[in-house]
Amino acid sequence: MKNIKYLTSIDQVREISRDKKEALGHICKKFIFRSNSYYQDLIDWTDEKDPIKRLVIPDTRELDGWGDLDASDEYKYMALPGLQHKYSDTALLLVTDLCAASCRYCFRKRLFMEPNKEIMKDIQEVINYIQSHAEITSVLLSGGDPFMLSTTRLAGIISSIGKIEHVSAIRISTKMPAFNPYRIINDDRLLNFFRKHSLPQKRIYVMAHFDHPRELTETAINCISKLQEAGVVVIDQTPIIRGINDDPDILAELFRTLTSAGVLPYYIYQCRPTRGNKHYSVPVLRAYDIFSRAKALSYGLARTARFVMSHSTGKIEVIGVSEEHVFMRYHRLADAGKEPGVIILPKNREAYWYDDFIL
Repeated sequence: MKNIKYLTSIDQVREISRDKKEALGHICKKFIFRSNSYYQDLIDWTDEKDPIKRLVIPDTRELDGWGDLDASDEYKYMALPGLQHKYSDTALLLVTDLCAASCRYCFRKRLFMEPNKEIMKDIQEVINYIQSHAEITSVLLSGGDPFMLSTTRLAGIISSIGKIEHVSAIRISTKMPAFNPYRIINDDRLLNFFRKHSLPQKRIYVMAHFDHPRELTETAINCISKLQEAGVVVIDQTPIIRGINDDPDILAELFRTLTSAGVLPYYIYQCRPTRGNKHYSVPVLRAYDIFSRAKALSYGLARTARFVMSHSTGKIEVIGVSEEHVFMRYHRLADAGKEPGVIILPKNREAYWYDDFIL
């Protein structure tokens, strides 16, 4: 058993000087700071460019006005408070506005600002909605991080969804195995719940979020193993983030370490152009080049990953480039009635998002 202390103020970070804390305090008034003792211990404080530090410690450039708080227009797909129904077969539930730590490039940082009306309040209302929409076969729990809920609360939500006959898969989107693996390792009740409810006909999936190989500590891999032993399928997804994993060798190492632990890389995302994210983002074509080179450095199973943008209109996959053009397709379309087809657009090396190619 290991006690993990949560940090909710930059003043609690003893490695940062008083002058620096004052400068960062202005950022934390706008975009929250949150971390914990486990994750802070992964930082090499002698390295000014340490990727773990960059992931959780604020940067004054976050006050740049670039981007939108809801860059993918998620508000358009809110069927109920806490329930997004963007794709016909999937309901996405925002079950909490808490995380074990706060990624500085978070694409839902708006959830941690006041006022916030997007978090689920009434589970029965949500269950009724899913029951009345037989086309929903997959439910994704997100937020915030669902593992910030108590085990009683999380188990209650999963149990209620699991009783709906037409739901065949339940996914939990989380960075907890990276941020605080002890939350799962130390909770026998949670693991026993998964053993009982992650069944061959209706699996529970954990959509983990490892951004850098150094997050895959021995403790984190132990956490993954315990989830797998409990019958949970663990998959990873990560955005390409400047200064963290925007290097083919680092991304390839992440792929190899994940697959060695039995975790397949799933979606590799283009960083959303969310407010304050400019200095975490890399242009789409550069990100695709990094992704392609990392796959070439990886062995077979890691090559299942797809490079996508979570655009307002759907998940747009970048599938290739030529001397003059970039080729994309919709991996998922919000409008199921449309034909996806292949999208051919002129190259734009300064484009950070799909819209930049078409404007």
